[in-house]
Amino acid sequence: MSHSHSHNHSHSHSDFKGRNLLISIFLNILITASQVVGGILSGSLALLSDALHNFSDVISLVVSYVANKLSKKEASIHRTFGYKRAEILAAFINASTLIIVAVLLIIEAIKRFQNPQPIESNLVIWLSLFGIIANGLSVLLLKKDSESNMNMKSAYIHLLTDMMASVAVLIGGLLMKYYEVFWVDSVLTFAIALYLIWMGFDLLKDSTKVLMLFTPDTIPINQIVEEINAFESIENTHHVHVWQLNEEEIHLEAHIDFNEDITLSQFDTILHKIEDHLLHKYDINHVNIQPEFGKDDAKDMIVQD
Repeated sequence: MSHSHSHNHSHSHSDFKGRNLLISIFLNILITASQVVGGILSGSLALLSDALHNFSDVISLVVSYVANKLSKKEASIHRTFGYKRAEILAAFINASTLIIVAVLLIIEAIKRFQNPQPIESNLVIWLSLFGIIANGLSVLLLKKDSESNMNMKSAYIHLLTDMMASVAVLIGGLLMKYYEVFWVDSVLTFAIALYLIWMGFDLLKDSTKVLMLFTPDTIPINQIVEEINAFESIENTHHVHVWQLNEEEIHLEAHIDFNEDITLSQFDTILHKIEDHLLHKYDINHVNIQPEFGKDDAKDMIVQD
């Protein structure tokens, strides 16, 4: 059996991500503390709900930071993959908390809508402005890494929805100040919650697929098998598994039947061609092939182990 892989790591870039996460954690602790005090003093449910969301952000950012650190730990006898799935697990946890927080906000919004109460709008306005600025800075810090890392994307979505929630709270504060429309506080809370569910569901689905070892959506297994079968001396490709370990690694393993009893050096030559093809066309950077000749086993492309 032969195995190969090709990927790059940048420890300095990972350290940079960790620093940005720490800054975002500090900013969100400040936002949460100020909004809890302000929400109690002003009586604003939208402000308290935003504070609750910010507190969930603090937790999610801490989870993301720990996962980022764990992902750099080396493999060992007891952990042959190391902690490479740590960031995927963090994304799953953070997406789950987004949806849980959203459900809690909807329940509170319905209760408050049935019994609207006067709110100190000036405090709401100033604290929402602070939330917009602080969360906006955090969003800018994490935006680039969120495009290529599921863990960072989960943290980025938390912060982006927080910034948008603060904008909604600001609009609500202005409406309450100048028009005394206090029911808008509940409506905005409800809208924020729906947005959280919408954003969290996709991330929860994507992270679940990775944790369940599902084939990535970008990998057409039928086509890949046809292309491998077209290589010289190959009779059949079967018992195929394709999964995504983390953001950087896609693995493929398969059994390949050869139509002649080739030498090991001949197999290596064919293997290298297969590896290059899969890497450059499909970004599959870990290939594990079991060569066979005349072996009596199941020849189905997908075999239930």
